[in-house]
Parts: sequence; C-alpha cells; structure tokens
Amino acid sequence: MESLELVPLLLLHPRASPPLQSIRQPRFPSLLNRKTRNANLRSFSANLQGGGGGATSQGGPFSFEDQTSHHKDDRALLIARETDDFGYLVGFRLLPDSGLEELMSVSHTITEEDSSSDEVEKPEIEDTEEEGAKTRVSHNIVFVTSEAAPYSKTGGLADVCGSLPIALAGRGHRVMVVTPRYIHGTPEDLKFAGAVDLDQSTKVFCFGGAQEIGFYHEYREGVDWVFVDHPSFHRPGNPYGDTFGTFGDNQFRFTLLCHAACEAPLVLPLGGFTYGEKCLFLANDWHASLVPILLAAKYRPHGVYKDARSILVIHNIAHQGVEPAITYSNLGLPPEWYGALGWVFPTWARTHALDTGEAVNFLKGAVVTSDRIVTVSKGYSWEITTSEGGCGLHDLLSSRKSILSGITNGIDVTEWDPSCDKHIASNYSADDLSGKAECKISLQKELGLPVRPDCPMIGFIGRLDYQKGIDLIRLAMPELMEADVQFVMLGSGNPIYEDWMRATESAYKDKFRGWVGFNVPISHKITAGCDILLMPSAFEPCGLNQLYAMRYGTIPVVHETGGLRDTVHNYNPYTEESKAESTGWTFSPLTKDSMLAALRYAIQTYNEHKPSWEGLMIRGMTRDYTWVNAATQY
Repeated sequence: MESLELVPLLLLHPRASPPLQSIRQPRFPSLLNRKTRNANLRSFSANLQGGGGGATSQGGPFSFEDQTSHHKDDRALLIARETDDFGYLVGFRLLPDSGLEELMSVSHTITEEDSSSDEVEKPEIEDTEEEGAKTRVSHNIVFVTSEAAPYSKTGGLADVCGSLPIALAGRGHRVMVVTPRYIHGTPEDLKFAGAVDLDQSTKVFCFGGAQEIGFYHEYREGVDWVFVDHPSFHRPGNPYGDTFGTFGDNQFRFTLLCHAACEAPLVLPLGGFTYGEKCLFLANDWHASLVPILLAAKYRPHGVYKDARSILVIHNIAHQGVEPAITYSNLGLPPEWYGALGWVFPTWARTHALDTGEAVNFLKGAVVTSDRIVTVSKGYSWEITTSEGGCGLHDLLSSRKSILSGITNGIDVTEWDPSCDKHIASNYSADDLSGKAECKISLQKELGLPVRPDCPMIGFIGRLDYQKGIDLIRLAMPELMEADVQFVMLGSGNPIYEDWMRATESAYKDKFRGWVGFNVPISHKITAGCDILLMPSAFEPCGLNQLYAMRYGTIPVVHETGGLRDTVHNYNPYTEESKAESTGWTFSPLTKDSMLAALRYAIQTYNEHKPSWEGLMIRGMTRDYTWVNAATQY
C-alpha cells in the first residue's frame, strides 16, 4: 500500500449525538496491518440500540441498530477492509473506542499547515533492497521451445532459450525450460547425459488417441531443464528436418510438446514439489504457440490454470506453423475454438482455382490468445505490424499493439569474450588491442590468403538464403573485388549459393575464401580476425552476429532493419553525437549501390583514419551485451 488516506465515514443512528469531527489525514502508518489487502482508513461513530432495521441516509453514512443489545455511542475506526481472492468483501478491521479517543486527541495536535495539506506521508517501508540483481517479485516461469542451447541448436532461438532462463533464475525466479529430447544416434546425444528419467510418463489426447510421453530432467545453473521424450523426437537430422527436407509430421511433434509443457508444471515434482498452476508461460515461436490456446480452451474451463498467464515471443514471424484446416481435429482442442486458429490465404496465394485457402495457423492462434506479445527487438516489433514485415499477420498484430513490445536479445559474454576465448590465436581486450592483429594474421594463414595485416578483411557468417542478403553479395562481389580487400564467408544453406561460393573462391584465389558448412571455432576466428562484418539481411528480427562482432572489435556494416537498426549506430564523422555513440555503418534501402557505399566509407575510414577506427572498436567492445538487461525488461 503506497499511501494512506483518512476519509470520514459516519455510521449514525437517527437519534445519535452529533457526528464526530472529521479527521484530516493524520499520519499513522503503524496502525496499518501489513497483511491487510487494501483500503483507505475511515472513521465512524456507531450508536447501536434495539428496535428497527438499518437505514441508509442519502448523504452516504449508514445506520445500524442491534435488536439484541443496547449500547451508548459506540465508536470505532475502520482501519481496512478484508477481501478474499476474488475481491469480495468479507470483513473489516476496526480500532476500538479507546483507540479512537487517542486518535482524536492526537489529530488535534496536527498543525494547520499539515491538516490543510493534500499530501499524505507514505508509511515507512523496511529496506527490501536485495543484493545483486534479485527481483522484488518472483514467478514460476515456464519456457516452451523447440530448441535450447547447448542441447539442440539451429539458430538464435536456441541461444535465447539457453541463456535467458539462466539470467531470470539468477534474479530469483523459479524457471523451467521444456524442450524435446532429440536423439539422433550420433555423439551429439551425449549432451543429454546429465538428464535423468523422472519415470513420470503421462498421456495427452490428440491426433485421435492417447499419446504417451515421458520426461527427463536436469538441474543446471539454477534452471530445471525438462526434456519431453517421445519416439517422434528420435531420428537423424535436425529438430525440423533432414537432408530430404522438412519432416512431414512436425505438427504432430510440436503439438505433443505443447501438451507436455502444459502438463509438466502440474505433474513433475521438481526439487520436491511441483510448479503448480500459477505459472508464467513463455511460448517461443510457432512450435510452442499452442500453449496459450490450450490454457484458454482446455484447462481454464475446468478451473485449472486460472491464474496462469502466457507471453508469446516471436523470433521470426516468417514461420507460422500453417497446416490444412482439416488437421484442426487432431490438436486436442474443442470444436468451438477453431476460430482462434482459423486462417484463410488470400486468393493470390492459393494453389489452384478450387482451393478455398482454409488452414490452421499456430502463430495466429497464439497472437489472439496470449496475454502479452514480445519480439526480440524494438525495431522488429514495429516491422511486424507493417504489410511488408507482418507476413499476413500485420493487421491482427496492429490490433494488439497495446500488448506488443520489443526486447533486444543479449549474448553469452562468457562464450564470446576476446580476453579469454580459447578458439582465437591471441586474446585481447579494449585496453590492449594488439592481439586482434595477431588473430587476423592467423586467420589469413589458416585460410591460405596472403598475409597482409594492413589489408581490410571483410567477413560474413550466416545461413545462405535470401533473408541474409546473399543475392546482394553476389551482385556486388565483382565490383567489391576490384578494391584492395579480402573477403571471407562461412555458412551453409541453399546449394546454389554454396556452389557460387566455391566458384567465387576459384575466381579470386588471393582475395576470397568460402567455408561451406558451420564450424564454431572458425566462426570465432572470423569474428576476431576480420576488420568488418557484413550483414545485408533483408529482415533481421534481432541478429546476434553484429553483437558478437562489436564485442570483438569488428565493425559491423548492416542493412538498417529490425534488430540491426536497434543495435548498430551509424557513424558520421561530422557530428559529435555520432562520434560518441556510433559503432558501425548502416545502409538503406536494400540495394547493391547503398551497400557498396557503406562498405567504401568503412574501408576508407580503416585506411585513412585510424584514430576514428580505433574509437569505433572501443565503443563496440565496451557496450553492455549481457542478458541482465534483457532479463530486467522481461
């Protein structure tokens, strides 16, 4: 309770003595019971005597008459109202007559200045500051995700769900992460070696029958890591597909995940007791989007999870979990909830003239039913409300703008730290940058490029698909290779782009190197050894590589979109504000000419303005990229 207001409320019998004098806001914080729910202090005088029923005056005071006893001018002070969990009034806390007389006498000692003031002194509150980053209010938080590092990873989603839970647990919350137990029959399966079978199998009803699922558990870094076990998660490939393409039963697999995530807080006695019904669910992307729908449609009608809340975290709106409308009956939801997931493709997107375009859309259902919607950057939260960036959901998201916000991701600063990184040739820091030149020389030697410490080296790390701007790099490469630069690429994806990388390396043997595939040590070496990191993404919800690059003193050149716009501040040598805040270069629109112009500015600054370049490096390296900031905002 932040303030106490004493408002006169007189309870009088019609024949009672004149009302008491109003008491104007005396300061009595000690009279307040700390456990009392809520109420303003009110004074009243009650004269109880036999005969007649209660009457209410128009002015507001009430009259009570006791038919069994007679009292003369009984008076009491109403300190607080007692309410139950539903807000209904169940009783009062009263100060007896003797205490009221003392209160009246004290009130007359208040000076005229105090009594005329409208301000009320707040009751003294004990110092509740906690050490470190502890939160004042703790929650039972349940992350639901298709992947979480280090157990499974294909992209940034795994990094977020592997780091943010640990940061929230460090703030005093009880955190559980629910994710599938992927078994591929490879040495990577050893990542689950620390997980213990809980022998707590349960059945969920979907896809025409009862599906039995099991749970494995590992307690690590203050977080309960719960792995859902089912034969559909035991197959070669990655979480979503293999060399032949996307798995055809992904809707079934992730429906199981969502049902299991809703059951886990109720049935798993982790640490000796369950999480219970009062949980905060964080559903990540479409794979977990059935969770808020299940809470509303399956559990709350039966009084379960009535106090639970859900947050939808959108990492990439391009993937929405769209399947034919006929599959709705497989999801284990009541028929009347079809409208929440129902989706109709526009005419131009239908496959043939007789196609009605009807489908179910997991992500759309979560947008409709979630209590809050969060994206992984502020810029992306705006972009998804536009027709260009919303992938068909922009109108719906615009209608829910009041609960939509963006929180920029952090990075694991223990893994990505140039001062102690074991993958790079020489460690360095913002106080001593000498090691970065050694990392560059080592990278040139390892890749077979001419050892030229003064030659600007540009790097690219990412998937080889249209989202990452590979088409733009292909168009610009002949012109870029005319400059005195070296270019290194690391990534895999579209076979067409992979073949292009091999052909470009053959054409520019002294300037270009392409590494097809993904290799963690090489990614660290490129991040540390290059001078410039290029990210011409068509759209980028958050982006992590630019954060890694700045952490390592590598200057990012990025397309001004999504999280890239939020995290990279454009350098302008002619403004003092830019000099103090800038960390790289941004370009817009997404064209070859604008990208080449930004690269030319970066190359010229590197060659001709070393002090400015070093300032960019130091500003990037000294920025705070930890998950503490993101956890605070969550």
